[in-house]
Amino acid sequence: MLLRILILLVLLLTLPAWAIDRCELRWRWSGRARLLFALPHIGLLIALIYMAWGESYSAQADYWKGMLIGTALCLIVPETLAAPIFALAARLRRRHRQLSLWTSRVGWCVGGFFLLTMLFGFTLGYRQIQVKEFTYTSARLPKAFDGYRIVQISDLHLGTLRGREGVVENVVHEINACEPDLVVFTGDLVNYHADEVEPFREILSGIRATDGIVSVMGNHDYAQYFHWPTSADSLADIRRLQQEQRNLGWHLLLNENLVLHRDQASIAIIGVENDGRPPFPARADLKRAQQGVDSTTFKVLLSHDPTHWRRAVLPQTNIDLTLSGHTHGMQFQMGGFSPAAWIYDEWGGPYYDGQRALYVNLGTGEVLIPFRLGAWAELTLITLRTEKNNNQE
Repeated sequence: MLLRILILLVLLLTLPAWAIDRCELRWRWSGRARLLFALPHIGLLIALIYMAWGESYSAQADYWKGMLIGTALCLIVPETLAAPIFALAARLRRRHRQLSLWTSRVGWCVGGFFLLTMLFGFTLGYRQIQVKEFTYTSARLPKAFDGYRIVQISDLHLGTLRGREGVVENVVHEINACEPDLVVFTGDLVNYHADEVEPFREILSGIRATDGIVSVMGNHDYAQYFHWPTSADSLADIRRLQQEQRNLGWHLLLNENLVLHRDQASIAIIGVENDGRPPFPARADLKRAQQGVDSTTFKVLLSHDPTHWRRAVLPQTNIDLTLSGHTHGMQFQMGGFSPAAWIYDEWGGPYYDGQRALYVNLGTGEVLIPFRLGAWAELTLITLRTEKNNNQE
């Protein structure tokens, strides 16, 4: 994984720093001070190349990869944003010295602000847990389920949170505080392999809901980001992860459904395996997952990847509400904007097509790097409401 992004990291770590040195530091700093500025970059470059060349996927290696990339980003982001400002100051230096000085100060302020912002995201941002409420109203929902409370969690990525068990404890506490009728998990329990679950078994077994916990698989749960000796080893790990979920008391749905009853009424919770665009696994079988469910039944679908909604769910089914995760909002959101919008049409929150809806949860964990800014870790409290119409009894 690290090897695939190594060239990009090297370029981002060197080019902005070189521009800052050429446009700003050589005019104002001594040679020794410029060397001190360069040393962290050189050290990070050596460490990144060394770790990428012999990349390992153990829990300890994951921790150090996350720390290393996080440290690099704390330099890359502020320097990339400040470098063009320093370049402008350099152009102004000969003819507008005073304006050049003020422009240079702006560059330092921008760099300093984003350095502090990045540090916050890496130290405290990923610990922020936000409970978002979403009410879905439908004439197809039986009256007996009016007010039914579902808590959605997604994308725990437990490997990234190893050694930070308190974060998961807070997640479980917030879930239970919602007093849900049902908890649903929409995939990506781990980063690489089933071993990541072990430190969190006792914590996750503390989740409580009247009708239990239902889960599905995400793309990371298929062991495709780890270098397995054979395909049989990969398959064995997938089976282990599935069994870990069952041991937690979760009802894992693999292209299956669970029918919930209240009085004489019922709704169906349908769960499919991950179905994403390449290179992500596409294993959903909507027809099989709905077997035994009447077409008039109110349906909630759990499907990890939100692109599945427009590709298959809308044209092929009459499923009322789809719950997804996967995007994380790219773990960054500011002023309502997230770079996730460049990749996904539906990346966070509720979306509608007529009366049918998709909700995309931003996840509660992070891939490799414990960082969030704006796109805080999310628990979604979904309340189902009945919309009266003339045809409803």
